[in-house]
Amino acid sequence: MNVHGKDIKIFAGNSNLELAEEIAQKIGLPLGEAVVGRFSDGETAISINEPVRGSDVFIIQSTSTPVNENLVELLILTDALRRASAGRITAVMPYFGYARQDRKAKARDPISAKLVANLITTAGADRVLTMDFHVPQLQGFFDIPVDHLQGFPILARYFWEKFKGKVDDVVVVSPDVGSVTRSRKFAESLDVPMAIIDKRRPKANVCEIMNIIGDVRGKRCVLVDDLIDTAGTVVTAANALTDMGAAEVYACCTHPVLSGPAIERIRASAIKEMVALNTIQVPREKRIEKITILSVADIFAEAIERIYGDISISTIFTQQ
Repeated sequence: MNVHGKDIKIFAGNSNLELAEEIAQKIGLPLGEAVVGRFSDGETAISINEPVRGSDVFIIQSTSTPVNENLVELLILTDALRRASAGRITAVMPYFGYARQDRKAKARDPISAKLVANLITTAGADRVLTMDFHVPQLQGFFDIPVDHLQGFPILARYFWEKFKGKVDDVVVVSPDVGSVTRSRKFAESLDVPMAIIDKRRPKANVCEIMNIIGDVRGKRCVLVDDLIDTAGTVVTAANALTDMGAAEVYACCTHPVLSGPAIERIRASAIKEMVALNTIQVPREKRIEKITILSVADIFAEAIERIYGDISISTIFTQQ
């Protein structure tokens, strides 16, 4: 028996309507009737056009570009639903923006990830559902429950099927030390070896390859990361792997931020194919031939149904 809401309703901001509609369709519900727009001065305008009193409400909103607008939409949607007496509100954030600002890297730096977590809680969210935080310890920034989904099984399954199970010459490559844990899990799921790229980053969004630890000569290499932003790291890594004799280089990530020069870099790089999940809505003009987008709608739909039914989410991972 569900004690948190008499029924389930799904609302969405403007950040990723394609994914929101796909999730709602898989659950068998329409998106909630709401208008998320702007006043003439640019302020966010929200109108909830159906009753939500006592309902278990899920708001699907990635805080991707434009980050601040999408974040404010999420906060005001949450506030509106709370004031309309929703029974429980879950912020479904396939991509959590500001996640990379999780510590003081130098004196007087903000910890923006913690501030955003506080804002979401203060706005009235009762729990958060997300996928692949930049670092897992971000779950501890929230004072409400966080359900943290994993995207790598979807990506691993894609490459297993792409290589038709013949992975004898495949090597999973971590583009930096910070990605070693997720790359190791990825390699274990394919039962292949792993290599690590030791890099130096002189400044933000600029990296320099130092060394490649592992055997990549003649191998099909799969670079694994949680997100690709300007693509500097993954492109530099791919070109270095090719210089070291790799036969083919693929790349994959959960979150395709793809800002600035990312598309041109990927297009001109040694990457044969870049595979990403649709936690962020990639504009049509950025969906070049090299980029493959896979959907996370199934796993989010199942997670939402489990939260509504008070069923454990952890067992999802044993099914992937």
